[in-house]
Amino acid sequence: MKRVLVTGAVGQIGSELTERLRKMLGGHRVVAAGHIKKARENLLASGPFHYIDCTRIETIAELVKTYRIDTIYHLAAILSATAEKNPQYAWKVNVEGLTNVLEVAREHDCAVFTPSSIATFGPSTPLTRTPQDTVQRPTTIYGVSKLTGELLCDYYFNKYGVDTRGVRYPGLISYKAPPGGGTTDYAVAIYFEAVRHKSYTCYLKPETFLDMMYMPDALRAAIELMEADPTKLKHRNAFNIAAMTLSPTKIAAEIQRLIPDFTLDFNIDPLRQAIADSWPDSMDDSAAREEWGWHPEYDLTAMTREMVDNISRMRDTNK
Repeated sequence: MKRVLVTGAVGQIGSELTERLRKMLGGHRVVAAGHIKKARENLLASGPFHYIDCTRIETIAELVKTYRIDTIYHLAAILSATAEKNPQYAWKVNVEGLTNVLEVAREHDCAVFTPSSIATFGPSTPLTRTPQDTVQRPTTIYGVSKLTGELLCDYYFNKYGVDTRGVRYPGLISYKAPPGGGTTDYAVAIYFEAVRHKSYTCYLKPETFLDMMYMPDALRAAIELMEADPTKLKHRNAFNIAAMTLSPTKIAAEIQRLIPDFTLDFNIDPLRQAIADSWPDSMDDSAAREEWGWHPEYDLTAMTREMVDNISRMRDTNK
């Protein structure tokens, strides 16, 4: 049975992925590791947790040796909007941190999942139905670092035989963990503000369309890809995966079906708008569908219902 290490385990994806993997494998077989944020109590109580710094290779190697890890989900990263404020640090965490994970995986024969992003594309990429294989000229340090990560993972697979796999995530939406400084964070905040205050001020333009995905689908994609038959994988780092193409006004209209008096207005952030404008509004995920059977389970209606119901329940519990 697998013994798994999740880095970035206190982040938006990592916290929920750790929870899902512990339910599947048992808490003692999934080691959570984080660096900056304080871990939630359920993360500490359900299995091993360690504070590590992925830019220091010895901290990764120690955990891999101590727990006899065979699979690493490497999620530690600085996200797009935050990365633009400190690009040198973003490079250090996103690229040097990944290199350290790959080196440890090479030495200890670990498989590695690391997520890429729609940020690896840029203005010169076809922005509608973006192909799996196409020009990638990102204009943000986050995109540059994630594209570098894709190439590094391919290199370690081809050069050393490290079983590296990844997906290009769209914007992710969840009620369980707060967003972490990404350009698509509005799509989380809009639900919380709708339930709490029945209004939201968005930093992107009304008809800014971007690929989005509900977190349960994102978690399932990571796990299913790592369980896929490697002989069927032509692409490894990284697969386009898609679910919904959404804009602020499209999400708002769906929310208004459940909260009729919800209102949406705008105060445009030029930095995040420029980033969003350089990203695809939809991706062609046919390679993932063909090579390992990917398909999303949630659409906008189902996701909105769950988001509103769960945020409302959380609000009522905290009263």
